[in-house]
Amino acid sequence: MTRPTSRRTVLTAALAAGAGAVASAGPADAVPSRTPSSPAVASLVDNRFWTTYADWRFGSSAGTRPVAGLRPGLVIATPAGRTDYTDPHTGKTGTWEYGTWTSPVHRSDVPATEVIASWNAHTPQGTWIQIELRGRYTDGTDTPWYVMGRWASGDTDIRRTSVDDQTDGKSTVWTDTFSVDDAASGLRLLSYRLRLTLHRTPGTRLTPTVHRVGAMASDVPDRFTVPATTPGGARELAVPRYSQNVHVGEYPEYDNGGEAWCSPTSSQMIIEYWGRRPTAEDLAWVKPGLADPQVCHAARYTFDHQYDGCGNWPFNAAYASTYKDMSAAVTRLGSLSELERLIDAGIPVITSQSFLKGELTGAGYGTSGHLMTVIGFTADGDVIANDPASPDNDAVRHVYARREWENIWLRTKRYDANGAVRSGTGGVCYVYWPTAPTPGQRRVLRSLGLA
Repeated sequence: MTRPTSRRTVLTAALAAGAGAVASAGPADAVPSRTPSSPAVASLVDNRFWTTYADWRFGSSAGTRPVAGLRPGLVIATPAGRTDYTDPHTGKTGTWEYGTWTSPVHRSDVPATEVIASWNAHTPQGTWIQIELRGRYTDGTDTPWYVMGRWASGDTDIRRTSVDDQTDGKSTVWTDTFSVDDAASGLRLLSYRLRLTLHRTPGTRLTPTVHRVGAMASDVPDRFTVPATTPGGARELAVPRYSQNVHVGEYPEYDNGGEAWCSPTSSQMIIEYWGRRPTAEDLAWVKPGLADPQVCHAARYTFDHQYDGCGNWPFNAAYASTYKDMSAAVTRLGSLSELERLIDAGIPVITSQSFLKGELTGAGYGTSGHLMTVIGFTADGDVIANDPASPDNDAVRHVYARREWENIWLRTKRYDANGAVRSGTGGVCYVYWPTAPTPGQRRVLRSLGLA
């Protein structure tokens, strides 16, 4: 079946404002670990990330250089030149010094229908970065250089943004996702390079520092249902609980307020699970008296001004990595068994899914796209999720039926309320972890191509 080429719908906010949510009793405390018993699923995903000093030394540089240390990175050296950039969201034109780095060609283990780039970077005021992708198709032709994001951690120099209307007639960039237009044709992306352009205010010694850049390439088959997996055992992680609906009506300039903030709310839960949070100075801009001001902060600093929403997947990962010694990536997982391995290692995961109201028992709503934080599994293998589409923080913890949940997350096709065929995410998730994980965490991350 041909993959539809409509704009990706799974980034839209959960249609859950005011919907009832079922809260499960019990504290979010860890219970004994377990070893998943389900067999590994053949990977349909290829992850490649550049993170080490050796990585940054390879590829092609113009005006940039690698830096060593506990967390290596790429910085501006002697700029390659100057360029003007007119911000489409402010109309302001600025002049910037820049340097570039282009990765070696990566031949994907999975000839891909989709590619999603993600990055971790520090961009002090007066700096920003651009991330581009150029690939080679299986027919021997090349894509143009596609912009996968123009990004800064702040919003005073440029407005962080995706770029619409990028296509060559064979593929299209939908917000943050490169997608082959007609997967049924057999055309695939065989290999790709990434290009970073680091910008700074002219005449200064400022520089962005990029610590990590890479992409997830995948070829997930069209499917309305996915194979069931065998439960591996019980564990629950003590992840903070935040409701997006507490923030309904707040800061409507960021996608109409909290009812659309499932992604930044989920991101903030995991950032705080790892012991990081914004400072009082960071939060000084938030109106006094608002509950959980850090959720408002996350919404502002994940907001994509072109998409006009907070659900840009790489922008959420990049936001998480702005906290001290945090790494983050966007990927796909192939099964609940892979997700169980991450939970068993103490790593919660943010997952993206869409479903009708009757497809997820206990949710009480339907959605064309929603992010949840998976924090564990019950002894029966059911999914324990912090669902931000809940009326208040106390109601955030839910237990969802394993079979229902794995299908709505891993499928690539679904029917909407009118019976029309729509897309599903095929297992998209965000994974955040410390730059110095435990040996067990590192083993799991490496097995999934993330570390």
